Amino acid sequence: MQGKNPLKAPPWLRPVVFIAFLLVIWQIAIGRQPVHLLPSPWEVARGIVDLAREGLLLKYSVASLFRVTWGFLSAAVLAVPIGLAIGWYRRGEMALNPLIQILRPISPLAWIPIAILWFGVGDMAAIFLIFLGSFFPLVLTTVNAVQGVPAVYVNAGRNFGLSPAALIYRVLYPAVIPQLITGLRITLGVAWLVVVAAEMIAVNSGLGFLIIDARNAGNRYDLVVAGMVVIGVIGVLLDLGMRSLERVKSLSWGYSED
Repeated sequence: MQGKNPLKAPPWLRPVVFIAFLLVIWQIAIGRQPVHLLPSPWEVARGIVDLAREGLLLKYSVASLFRVTWGFLSAAVLAVPIGLAIGWYRRGEMALNPLIQILRPISPLAWIPIAILWFGVGDMAAIFLIFLGSFFPLVLTTVNAVQGVPAVYVNAGRNFGLSPAALIYRVLYPAVIPQLITGLRITLGVAWLVVVAAEMIAVNSGLGFLIIDARNAGNRYDLVVAGMVVIGVIGVLLDLGMRSLERVKSLSWGYSED
């Protein structure tokens, strides 16, 4: 057995070095420009520190995560059963699929005027927009997952005398869970994109509001870029959380790829 190479770099070192390299290039480019169109990395770092010191960083991050959580979970609770019905029952597909295909191409941001009209300027408008941005991708992911279940699995369940409910729970769910979790991961990224755009228009708090407010309040572009950096970091953390969920075999009701 070969021992581990003590000189081998850890896997996290390369992205850290690459990011540091980009920051150096950014700083050099800013220093060579007579007119600064962007703040320097140091100014952005100070902006993040200022936001944290004033309590706005935590406040706005929590506000955005609150809206994403409720909009995303509400979409998942409705979209997964509807997607199962459309994918499993032919009549369900005939009844619901045309309406979904009509509404699906409409951007969630196009619903902003209607969201403000229905819910006013506040959390509910943003949550509604996040719901719309998450609902249709999850429905389509679930439908594709169900329709991709090998027929041999279904036939085997029926041969064992499983009832329709048991067939769905013991055969269908475990078979679609891996693809469904991947769809949830992608959709969560979409929800995080939508909340930032919605907060620029429909609410007066959150990271999206922070960016537009910083621009309007004296062109504080250091805070604008600081908000963008925070959004990116939180997005990475959310994606890492969903990746860890993909590795949890227990969520697949005993499903195994082996």
